[in-house]
Amino acid sequence: MTKSLKIIEVKSEIGAGTRGASLGVDAIKIAALDFGSRFFKKHKSIEVPNENHLLLESTGSPYAKRISGILTMVERVSEEVKNTLGNNEFPIVLAGDHSTAAGTISGIKAAYPKSRLGVIWIDAHADMHSPYTTPSGNMHGMPLAMVLDEDNTDSKVNKLDQETINYWYQLKNVENIAPKISYRDLVLISARDMEKAEEHLIKKNKVKNITTAEFRKRGVERTVIETMMYLDHCDLIYVSFDVDSLDPTASRGTGTPVAQGLTEKEAGGLMTRLITHHKVCCFEIVEVNPTLDKENQMAEHAFEILIKATNAFRNE
Repeated sequence: MTKSLKIIEVKSEIGAGTRGASLGVDAIKIAALDFGSRFFKKHKSIEVPNENHLLLESTGSPYAKRISGILTMVERVSEEVKNTLGNNEFPIVLAGDHSTAAGTISGIKAAYPKSRLGVIWIDAHADMHSPYTTPSGNMHGMPLAMVLDEDNTDSKVNKLDQETINYWYQLKNVENIAPKISYRDLVLISARDMEKAEEHLIKKNKVKNITTAEFRKRGVERTVIETMMYLDHCDLIYVSFDVDSLDPTASRGTGTPVAQGLTEKEAGGLMTRLITHHKVCCFEIVEVNPTLDKENQMAEHAFEILIKATNAFRNE
């Protein structure tokens, strides 16, 4: 492959309800040192400035906490991803909370506005809430709604003030493209903890969700083949891996662990096969939280998955 890897570090956690995800990137780097790996020395990396100082201020709207900071982060990440792709480099995004994934998708769309983008979302959650439906107000539960341009007013429970409505509109329209993806171009893998509002959208839009049990039944190879066939009409594919897709028996080092997830070996096999596909243009790992862990286990799992995937990428 002609493309070199570029690591984009996003140490932001303002979209999460639990503190500590901003430390995830450095925890992965510590795992690399513990494994004696030169991975972070070998590859170019850039750190996107964060807005974590907002954690010490008021959350603002209870239905879209710190939304002004989220908008800033989504715009910054978008710019970095767009520039990386413009330089013919392959972005590996290592991020704190999952809200900034809307920036990753925005950057890909800005770099390739005429291309149809497929998204493989490996996560215990669907992340399709909007400020109108959220039970928590934490915006790491909203990145897919941002890029799908989805308010889900059918399931509306919250009444928003005008400022929040304006910020939400801006978030959905980052890079002046909305929607950035369609439901038909989305595959969820291992999503198992959804609220009614999200289940409504999944059912209404016939979103493909491969459960952990279905994944095990099919195995890595068949899951990847089926997923890629389903997204065959897409020009480009982005893979976002939230570590809460892993089963918490392996490690609890993430803000919202959910039982019945993937094993580290299954996730590693999945990433390795996905990243070598010629349409995959960006890969992301999010939500490692070492403050909730013991002995940095989750970061070690994340690093092992990262190494397996990037080795496969280079050897392709």
